[in-house]
Amino acid sequence: MRLTNVLTIASVACAASDYELISLHKSLVDIPSISGDEEAVGKFLERYLQKNGFTVELQSVKPGRDNVYAYLGSKRNTSVLLTSHIDTVPPYIPYYQSGDKIYGRGSNDAKGSVASQIIALKELYESGEVGEGDVSLLFVVGEEYDGIGMRHASDKLGAYWDHAIFGEPTELKLGVGHKGIYNIELDVEGKASHSGYPQLGIDANKKLIDILYQIEHAEYPADQLLGNSSVNVGIIEAGVAANVVSPKARAKILIRVAHSTSTVSGTIKHIVDEANQEYDNVKLVDIQNKEPVYLDFEVPGFETVVLAYFTDVPNLERQFKSRYLYGPGSILVAHSADEYVTVADLKNAVDGYKRLTRYLLK
Repeated sequence: MRLTNVLTIASVACAASDYELISLHKSLVDIPSISGDEEAVGKFLERYLQKNGFTVELQSVKPGRDNVYAYLGSKRNTSVLLTSHIDTVPPYIPYYQSGDKIYGRGSNDAKGSVASQIIALKELYESGEVGEGDVSLLFVVGEEYDGIGMRHASDKLGAYWDHAIFGEPTELKLGVGHKGIYNIELDVEGKASHSGYPQLGIDANKKLIDILYQIEHAEYPADQLLGNSSVNVGIIEAGVAANVVSPKARAKILIRVAHSTSTVSGTIKHIVDEANQEYDNVKLVDIQNKEPVYLDFEVPGFETVVLAYFTDVPNLERQFKSRYLYGPGSILVAHSADEYVTVADLKNAVDGYKRLTRYLLK
């Protein structure tokens, strides 16, 4: 066979693979999958992976919410795990493409990783580089809220791996580490009264505002690598009317922890305890509490990055030989109204996942 014919065949195969990657990514982004409503995207992945020769298990996390676990043949335990999440933050934003950029909710975080991981494993299998027992895929629900999907997989899936590659937007760099998380809810119970006679009521709004001020201005531990901790008051629900002393107030707060989540949680608990001295009317609810994570990153040919966001890495509790964090897209546009990933990033991520997998299997 002439060299030109070989090159032509290779070019056609590459073009077909690129088309499949973009098509799969579009199908994933086209399906709304806000946290708590992931059923449709899970069913789609089940059909797609089965059609492409994978053994597929749906792991029920809650009714209508399934993790997707896929592998080659019958060996559930594999040397390498490729994993990411299939839920997104609200609101749903439809898919559209402009030039090299693909927009839409989840296009970046993290359906770009999901599509790239699937195509990477598919290409490795078709080229004869991997087989049964080498690599598996795990796509989980609930990462964007409380990590319930990965925690459920950790506790109930009953599969084990030597190495894990977690897919998140890292700009095609290997994550060195990322901050921990302290996710809480504050509920304040007050007593309603006419606003002209505030002494007859208990103002839940004022109490909540005072607590939030203290939380915002408290000192939290920093880390030489991960930097400073940060506080985000994401949701406030308070009051019933402008002329009524507020009988209730609620806030949802997420703290990105650079060092020692236990120290941060202790600080918050102290603030709440002090607030409850006059009226025992403030309830602190812990939603998620995880320490900062340090990752493996020394792989030839890859740049590295330190990350400020939280991932599912600590929710998968196994004695791994190594854990990596890598994927297409930038976290700086994730969760935004203009969330996007580039076609080039998707293609390069396929190559990156293949190179990482080869490195771990050698």
